[in-house]
Amino acid sequence: MSREPLPPLPSIPRGSLVIVEGRAPIWRYGMALHLLHGSPAAAIAFYDPRLGAVVVATHNREWAVGKVVDVTLIMNNAGKSQREEDGRCKSTTSRSISF
Repeated sequence: MSREPLPPLPSIPRGSLVIVEGRAPIWRYGMALHLLHGSPAAAIAFYDPRLGAVVVATHNREWAVGKVVDVTLIMNNAGKSQREEDGRCKSTTSRSISF
């Protein structure tokens, strides 16, 4: 079991959707959710490559728990993932956080 701390949070704009992605055990995702719950984000989603980003926590009526947001992650030249969102989410600011 790795006891490495989570990476530092980037600046999260108030009202944004945060998408957590990366390979990690379920307990590490729990740590991320706990850390992000107090952030200014409107909602938190976990990325599943088979489904998309699934909303797991929300403080905004625009996002319902269980809602699947269609996103595609693309690797950039530095090996970091970038996100492309479907047309339904263009007006929403979102942030992707990798483990």
